[in-house]
Amino acid sequence: MIFRNRQEAGRSLAWRLQEYAGRDDVLVLGVPRGGIPVAFEIAEALRAPLDVFIVRKLGIPGREEVALGAIASGGVRILDRRILRVLAIDLSKLERIIAEAEQELKRRELIYRGVGPPVPVAERTVILVDDGVATGSSLLAGIRALRQLRPARIILAVPVAPPEVCNELSREVDEMVCVATPKPFRAVGQFYDDFSQVHDEEVIGLLSRNRQKQSKTAA
Repeated sequence: MIFRNRQEAGRSLAWRLQEYAGRDDVLVLGVPRGGIPVAFEIAEALRAPLDVFIVRKLGIPGREEVALGAIASGGVRILDRRILRVLAIDLSKLERIIAEAEQELKRRELIYRGVGPPVPVAERTVILVDDGVATGSSLLAGIRALRQLRPARIILAVPVAPPEVCNELSREVDEMVCVATPKPFRAVGQFYDDFSQVHDEEVIGLLSRNRQKQSKTAA
């Protein structure tokens, strides 16, 4: 066991990210749900705004393990053209898959952010946070989607990941911060004492607390 809970994991990452504290160009993005408590601790320590970054994998109905691509916050689409050619996915079927995924993404953004707009990403130093990585496929799609929003830099911060996945993801970002890369690696939860489910209410509460603090600082 490495971490007591996600809060401790976030504080461990925050300590390694202190060079970004107090900068007005830094934005922390958490991958809900589990990444938000980790990201909140980082945002608190760095005195930075916090927002959600939602990634939805595009899977074929009945064969969801096959990823056609992903969509993400900000209206970004990433498509695997090779898979589309190999499986001969027609345009109408692809559009239905994307439409269903976009509907779910918008539903989640409405739950977490309400009707407010996302925090602007362009030209900012973005710290993308999750509570751990197993295969890295969703985060890889998220990183590539985030890149299309034109941040100045992307820093990926995760408490724990397999060493080979950490190496792969580090090639996709400007900086990679990972507290531990243990082997053997079966699942993220094995490295937490408390890896209980994070509920929507907790995500909403943490985002609200950060927004209130940011508003007071700006006043």
